[in-house]
Amino acid sequence: MKTNICTLVALAVASTVSVSASALAAVTAEEAKQLGSTLTPWGAEKKGNKEGTIPDLGGPIKPPANFDPKNPKHRPDPFANEKPLYSIDAKNMDKHAGKLSEGIKAMMKKYAGFRIDVYPTHRNITYPQFYLDNSIKNATACKTINNGLQLEGCYAGIPFPIPKTGNEVMWNRLFKYDGYALMSEGMTGTVVDTQGNSTTTGVGTMWIQYPIFDPKRTTPISADEPYEKIRVDYADPARKAGEKLVVHDSVDMVNVGRRAWSYLPGQRRVKLSPDIAYDTPSPTGGGAGTVDEAAVFYGALDRYNFKLVGKKEMYIPYNTYKARDPKSCPSSTAFATKNFLNPDCVRWELHRVWVVEATVKDGKRHVYPKRTLYWDEDMPGIGMAEGYDSANQIYRVTYSLPISLYDAPGHHSTDEWVTADLATGNYARQQNVTETGGWIVTDAKPNNFFSSEALAGGGIR
Repeated sequence: MKTNICTLVALAVASTVSVSASALAAVTAEEAKQLGSTLTPWGAEKKGNKEGTIPDLGGPIKPPANFDPKNPKHRPDPFANEKPLYSIDAKNMDKHAGKLSEGIKAMMKKYAGFRIDVYPTHRNITYPQFYLDNSIKNATACKTINNGLQLEGCYAGIPFPIPKTGNEVMWNRLFKYDGYALMSEGMTGTVVDTQGNSTTTGVGTMWIQYPIFDPKRTTPISADEPYEKIRVDYADPARKAGEKLVVHDSVDMVNVGRRAWSYLPGQRRVKLSPDIAYDTPSPTGGGAGTVDEAAVFYGALDRYNFKLVGKKEMYIPYNTYKARDPKSCPSSTAFATKNFLNPDCVRWELHRVWVVEATVKDGKRHVYPKRTLYWDEDMPGIGMAEGYDSANQIYRVTYSLPISLYDAPGHHSTDEWVTADLATGNYARQQNVTETGGWIVTDAKPNNFFSSEALAGGGIR
């Protein structure tokens, strides 16, 4: 693998710097010169690897001929004509072990039918110009303070295009750019048990808004403002119909943190929901996954020490258009297998990822005392992880099912994920929008749409 100075810095600092240290200086002006030359503005290596199995950075994905711009919810696979280069399962995993995560290897060992189909790698990543400009600014301006839990001097781009600590890589994930405002009318959660029976755990309309990514904005990010707001209005199944949820995540994880409110029709009132965080079981995970396992990792960083291990080449799900296509992989096909999502539906590619090891801090607790996380260098919202139990055995494996919104260049959809519970054999797929409507780019909602008062006003029935 071709190694650049970015990787060397990451590896060297990871072995000598504790994430509990105070603020670290931003990268030097000389290091920052790599951005836009050998590195992209967001810090990925522009060139592919020497073997040619990872290509140079490409341009935007061209919408396929059968895409209907009047119906942007369902996006046909632009790579539908490609065939797998090879498949990996328990029989040949040793040959590819260096590019497989420990969690995926554990699934191959445990489940005879589990495999990954590896396709040609594509790097068709685009971002809006303001995000690129701000990422370059951040290289020498943005820094973490208060043990890596707060930011200072940062603009609305990748906070740390040349990351030096695990916390910095995790901040890059939190500030991933999917867009300014998106919504889906059919966000669905499903859990599949060991007998192969699938159960719908929640269906609703979901709005995601990133206030920091207002394209008109020119000012730095304030320490205590929200970087993400979500709202979910549930319509199904009957036990959840009428429920509503609002979550605000703040840039300040120390003094503000996450604020969440829920409306329960049976109680006919809105209440604070501080348990929508950390290792609380996911509301639509059916017991297979935690709240902070959403989209691989979701929420505050304060319970873990994050060590940057370095960068490596790894097989990860990528350009998973087929998994989101109701014609190619409807629920009857996707959930036809037990223990894992149907491998026929998932496209895997070879990409460079940042590897971060998380261990629970002294005095803190979590159902996963240790986690290993893998984040794509091009889209930091794309990732995989394995969570370990108290006996240091792999408990759960999580991976995202990402696509780029080729009808809205620069926008992506990375907030759909699958969690396989190796302890029970169940698996869950959450925020799935395959059959009921894909994610679309929308106009921003007013602030009061994401308020507790809005839940009260719209929830009574």
